[in-house]
Amino acid sequence: MHKRTFLTLLPAACAALATLAAAPVHADTFPSRPLTLVIPYPPGGPTDAMGRTLATEISHYLPQPMIVENRAGANGNIGAEYVARAQPDGYTLMFGTSGPLAINASLYSQINYDPVKSYAPVIHVGYLPNILVVNPSIPAKTVPELVAYSRNHPGKLAFASSGTGASSHLAGVMFNAMAGTDFLHIPYKGTGPALNDLLGDHVAMSFTDVLTAKPFVESGKLRALGVTTARRSRALPDVPTVAEQGYPGYDVSVFFGIVAPAGTPPDRIAALNKAFVQALDSEKVKALFASQGLEAAPDHTPQALGAFIAEEKSKWAKVIKSSGIPLN
Repeated sequence: MHKRTFLTLLPAACAALATLAAAPVHADTFPSRPLTLVIPYPPGGPTDAMGRTLATEISHYLPQPMIVENRAGANGNIGAEYVARAQPDGYTLMFGTSGPLAINASLYSQINYDPVKSYAPVIHVGYLPNILVVNPSIPAKTVPELVAYSRNHPGKLAFASSGTGASSHLAGVMFNAMAGTDFLHIPYKGTGPALNDLLGDHVAMSFTDVLTAKPFVESGKLRALGVTTARRSRALPDVPTVAEQGYPGYDVSVFFGIVAPAGTPPDRIAALNKAFVQALDSEKVKALFASQGLEAAPDHTPQALGAFIAEEKSKWAKVIKSSGIPLN
């Protein structure tokens, strides 16, 4: 009876062992299905264009495609919260910017994620410099000349931004704090309306992004006084930085990084980072990003992005608190 029972159960036992032996191999295969790259902004903008470029290119270096999903709203907070709550399996990522990954934590009184604690950093893609431009009606040709002019005309100069809390706003706030100026902030609903009033001489200046400003600087419709980042921009290499002109430490940009939900396995983060590095090294992506004014990050490791997010979050928390910008 015992022998017959053993022989009866043997095929089932062998099948179970075969299943167990095969399971680890399948579990270690990543990715085994399409990935999703969430962009927390509407389609058609510069962030969307960059994210889609990377999602298309990285598919050459992964066995599965990457699908872009726009989840816009609340200055990036809707998409950021969605990714923070996603399953931490490496299949849901966010192409984030300075807003959700640094600034919004201090700008909004209630958000349901933390830029440092809610995400596992994947890669620091790069940053887009801002540039201080003035209408040609302003006689200043350098940053020190602008400061001197403002002191001779107190309360007369205003700068346009694309909205409260945007980098074009916070760049002016930081400049006022460092230079002791009193530039008035005028927020607009987007870069386009702000630029139109600047070109029309309804407002004196703006700390707008270099890509938007470049054609108007080259045509003489705007005058560039200083780049807001620590290094000069490849897009306008002859324009000195604000820091060079007497304000060391002044550094403002829109940065771009890719993150996954906190708790994503390190081996999957490493696999994703490797693929993104390969995508960023492709001639197609490098040429396209350079044409958009994007500066490559100096370090593409996950650890570098994590440290950078923590630094940026702390920096903007101090600026926003000291400036009295109202929380939304």
